[in-house]
Amino acid sequence: MTPSPPASSPSPGPGAPALRIVIVGAGFAGTTLARALRRWRGPAIELTLVSDESYTTFNPMLPEAVGASVFPEQVVVPVREMLRPAPGRRFVMGEVRGVDWSARLLHCQTLAGPQALPWDHLVLAVGSAARLDLMPGMAEHALPLKTVGDAMHIRNTVLRRLARIELETDPALRHELGHFIVVGGGFSGVEVAGELVDCLHSMRRYYPEVAARELKVSVLHGGDRLLPELPPGLGEAAERSLRQRGVAVLLKARAQRVREDGVDLDDGRALAGRTVIATAGVRAQALTLQLGLPLVQGRIVAAADLSVPGHEGVWALGDCAYVPNGRSGQVAPPTAQFAVRQARHLAANLAAAVAGRPTRPFHHRALGMMAAIGHRKGVAQAGPFQLSGLPAWLMWRAYYLSQIPSTGRRLRVFFEWVWGMVTPTDITHLRFQRSPGRLPPAARTEPALPPGAPAARP
Repeated sequence: MTPSPPASSPSPGPGAPALRIVIVGAGFAGTTLARALRRWRGPAIELTLVSDESYTTFNPMLPEAVGASVFPEQVVVPVREMLRPAPGRRFVMGEVRGVDWSARLLHCQTLAGPQALPWDHLVLAVGSAARLDLMPGMAEHALPLKTVGDAMHIRNTVLRRLARIELETDPALRHELGHFIVVGGGFSGVEVAGELVDCLHSMRRYYPEVAARELKVSVLHGGDRLLPELPPGLGEAAERSLRQRGVAVLLKARAQRVREDGVDLDDGRALAGRTVIATAGVRAQALTLQLGLPLVQGRIVAAADLSVPGHEGVWALGDCAYVPNGRSGQVAPPTAQFAVRQARHLAANLAAAVAGRPTRPFHHRALGMMAAIGHRKGVAQAGPFQLSGLPAWLMWRAYYLSQIPSTGRRLRVFFEWVWGMVTPTDITHLRFQRSPGRLPPAARTEPALPPGAPAARP
């Protein structure tokens, strides 16, 4: 049964002001919706996309940035490049501070100061954030992997650990510095563990004082198999591949506390390691909690057609939305695949709502799931088919390459992947330090020349 459309602004007639659609969030959901609305065939609209970041991050490729399989700028795409600003379509870089529901105003802090953006339809696609309150010490000592900045920080940490091992003489401390512990055996955990063990093996040639036995990657997972989202056979294939390459996989091992020098498990064991990477758990963005909308598990409750009940002209989708999937009868999972499908569906529902037609409930059958586990190996489920090894790895790379919206950027990533297959891992440690500004008077004074020294020419 098709639900009745939500109340919305009437279709503007000739000469009427354009309908104002504001999208908050520039992740997969927000940018896909903005791109879909470029094909709008209804009355005139003014489309505004608001985000505090000027780019979209391809999160499934972050483990590759950690392992230096790609450069950090290759896992992000500028919003303006995807949106192609034009008359009636713009991008505002700013942080949303709140919504005035009665006045239908979005309050933002922008580079030019506070601004209030009016809207007729407001789309919330703010995504989620890394959760670091799952256990004591996690926020203080664990490294999250949710943004490109997180990926670069982890990579720089790995490089600093290797450099420090060469300088340390205490064997126990050297082993602690070389032990990298990944908390979580889902997609991100398995992928970052595979990338880490590969890049450590490749990097070690540049650190002759570091022995292979001093480097170790461990994965902690509370379940009885890795990748619980996939069929058991694929989780077992991923585990075998990681173990064959030296990764220690600890199943039914729940981290209880993260310390500066390791992790305590709930069974009393303690693992010594100076680098803990957290890939388990996400939380709601601060804005999601401030809006005063009904939440379930930190996600905005949405109707089957992606509208927010009780709020005229308000819609929610992507990771921040709790959306029923008419295909399965369950809640749509917070994955990029579903965010993209919801965005395309919402574009049609917006057009229907504006035209006064019934909207349709969201329904989507998952096309499959994949994980790249390093060393040209992966696991994938595509419909009834299950793949592992090289074919799954090639499928993973082909799919994400196809999702990059720019042909030039796709070619850059493709050639970087090919180049990385035949060359060692890049070990550049980027710190992005600025040159000092105004120097104190003593530093600006030119030193006196020694007797007999020639004067410098102007």
